[in-house]
Amino acid sequence: MSSKGNLIVISAASGSGKTSLAHRVLREMPGLRFSVSHTTRKPRAGEKDGVDYFFVSSAKFEAMIREGAFLEHAHVYGNYYGTSSEFVEAQLAAGQDVLLDIDVQGAMAVKKRMPEAVTVFVFAPSYDVLGDRLRRRGLDDEAVIRARLDIARGEIRCYREYEYVIINDDIEKSVLELKSIVLAARCTTDRRLDRAEEIIKTFPA
Repeated sequence: MSSKGNLIVISAASGSGKTSLAHRVLREMPGLRFSVSHTTRKPRAGEKDGVDYFFVSSAKFEAMIREGAFLEHAHVYGNYYGTSSEFVEAQLAAGQDVLLDIDVQGAMAVKKRMPEAVTVFVFAPSYDVLGDRLRRRGLDDEAVIRARLDIARGEIRCYREYEYVIINDDIEKSVLELKSIVLAARCTTDRRLDRAEEIIKTFPA
């Protein structure tokens, strides 16, 4: 029987580079799957349905809430976001590690339901750097950027609720740190239990 996979939950204030970091690690680490969230927001340039998000209508999302389909869901920046319980649980049961990229509110909801989840908070190096990154993205007008920075002031104070912290001032270092967290999670006693018991059986009684 294969051991259950790990759920790795990663959060950050918008603009901290969390998504770029997550995508790098997903490309470079075998056995790690991205948890594709559902959202009611419109796709951004280059985003693909079923790859970046499942883009659904508000009516569809609300129906899924009533059906209890989400591990967590939230209304953020005027749109719904949610994590499919079915997808995550199926991947974990198959021994697959799952990387879940969600905000603080969602992460706390997941941790309440799945306390074994490994949680990681990503910081930008400073408030000014965070603002610069948001502006360089060119995705939002100044009013939205200021709103995101206001929200960030509250989000960053939640970092103590997480097990690990990455300061994203150097992408290569941050990638190495996140990979190390995933690898460490794979070496816990629970994850190595089946293999350890097989080895013990090879020893004389």
